[in-house]
Amino acid sequence: MVEESIEISSEDIFGLIAFSGDAKASYHGALHLLRENKVKEAEAEVAKANSILNEAHAIQTKFVTLEAQGKSARVGVLMVHAQDHLMNTILVKELLDHMMTMQKEINLLKGMN
Repeated sequence: MVEESIEISSEDIFGLIAFSGDAKASYHGALHLLRENKVKEAEAEVAKANSILNEAHAIQTKFVTLEAQGKSARVGVLMVHAQDHLMNTILVKELLDHMMTMQKEINLLKGMN
């Protein structure tokens, strides 16, 4: 089987970085809102972040699918950097779920219900 080579566009790379960064900022914003006991606004910010993260994930999925089809790409430092941004944002999302639960409990204990 002959492997086909593809080129990863800078648009896709910077899309990964931008979408990941925007989603991460929204996750952090959600926690800040929750600290102020703005639960509905925080949940809306999480939904916004999830939607943005889905955009980044769609770009990554495109490359995984192409590679699974035998089409490889040369991966440079910029692509590694973009993947690092995405991975960190996914980690922030996972930790945020736990932190929001804890913050809701803290707000309740403070009488901020």
